Amino acid sequence: MKNIKETIKKEGRAVRVLQFGEGNFLRAFADYLIDRANRSGVYNGSVAVVQPINVPLMKFFSEQDSIYTVLLRGKEDGATVDEPYVVSSVSEVISAYADYERFMAYASLDTLEAVISNTTEAGIVFDAGDSFEAAPPATYPGKLTKFLYARYKAFGGDMSKGLVIFPVELIENNGGKLKECVLKLCEAWKLEDGFVSWVNEACMFTSTLVDRIVTGYPRKAGEADSICEKLGYSDNLLDICEPFALWVIEASDTDRARRVLPLDTAGLPVVFTNDQKPYRERKVRILNGAHTSFVPAAFLAGQDIVRDCMADDVIRPFIDRCIYGEIMPTLTLPKDDVMAFADSVCERFENPFIDHELISICLNSVSKWKARVLPSVLDSFNANGKLPSCLTMSFASLCEFYSRGKLTDEGFFGTRQRNGETVSYKISDDKAVIDFFAENGEKDNIIELFAANESFWGQDLTKIQGFVETADKMLTLIRKEGTAAAMKAAVKASV
Repeated sequence: MKNIKETIKKEGRAVRVLQFGEGNFLRAFADYLIDRANRSGVYNGSVAVVQPINVPLMKFFSEQDSIYTVLLRGKEDGATVDEPYVVSSVSEVISAYADYERFMAYASLDTLEAVISNTTEAGIVFDAGDSFEAAPPATYPGKLTKFLYARYKAFGGDMSKGLVIFPVELIENNGGKLKECVLKLCEAWKLEDGFVSWVNEACMFTSTLVDRIVTGYPRKAGEADSICEKLGYSDNLLDICEPFALWVIEASDTDRARRVLPLDTAGLPVVFTNDQKPYRERKVRILNGAHTSFVPAAFLAGQDIVRDCMADDVIRPFIDRCIYGEIMPTLTLPKDDVMAFADSVCERFENPFIDHELISICLNSVSKWKARVLPSVLDSFNANGKLPSCLTMSFASLCEFYSRGKLTDEGFFGTRQRNGETVSYKISDDKAVIDFFAENGEKDNIIELFAANESFWGQDLTKIQGFVETADKMLTLIRKEGTAAAMKAAVKASV
């Protein structure tokens, strides 16, 4: 079978982006979008990828000339998608450690305009012990600071040679936090004031929100071979993702950010804005909030996979009511934008290629409910004085999911009925949550105790008029007739 690099002619495009991170997500997201922009004619650049951690670099990058296939699998506009797309926007992949001199040489590259990074949430940290003299510094902010300093020196402080930074790490205000780390390192390393001014004035740190499920290289036995057989070439960098993608870029100068990465002009799902908060709120409340609202109840009702819930005659109406009837009215973006996003979320939940396990979504559900669901409950109640019944029922099912837990030597385990059998499940959360339910789970007033725990919610939820009474009735119904009956009742009350 031929090598993938034999299937496409790689264009000799100038490197305009330096990317920290060679993982599946960036390759199926940023590098894919840049390739699409190249092909559409609105962009003409390539990406030099730097592996930021000190581990051996995969040999497949050099063997395949950094060309790889993104396989888009899922549902889009009602149709099933299973489409390969060959990405050739990556010029090379190097190690910040093994190829340190080559990495730093990019600081002097005249065509360089942007930096993209995904070094995980733990990557954007300030470490006072990081060293400027190290080759390279240990942390990502350290590497970036030294790289920017080298660029500042190479061009004599030319303000036109500043870079636009696009971090995609999954933390709020990622750009602001990264810049804060860089400035702290400038101070710790006693770098001159002129460089600090150059960082502040010539460089721009955007904050971004990204959304795409990337499952990466197929792990099922024989699956990769089967895919490559259909493609007609070998590809050891095969990267599988869903069709949906969204990149919201918050910038102080949106025109400059768009000039550097004009992806939206190619019709790609990229939004440049001065304020990403409404987009983040939409994602957290609809996508994440829907998961957290229905998953504990659906799991207790015997389901295991998100996709199967979407075909369930009881669970699907509950999901729809949560999203369209109770969450959407609390959002501030235009109704058409919110509706389109909600529709796409439901299609993503139906993805026939991803077995998204409910129990994995249940990890740390208490803090998730606080961040993802509670704001919608509060906004809904404050707007009209009425409780959203489906979201309130989700609090009861969350409580029941944990209340069934018993401490054992192996952990905290609950039980549920599935296909007529009693099956155990492991509950994973912070120690404070586990200890609370181990002590209080069997008490008659567990809903009240749970709602009153300000350390969980940041406030006393018993002060919301009718909340405890409604949730307690739902919990009683769950325990008498099951979560399916409670979901039905909540939907009926919500209409």
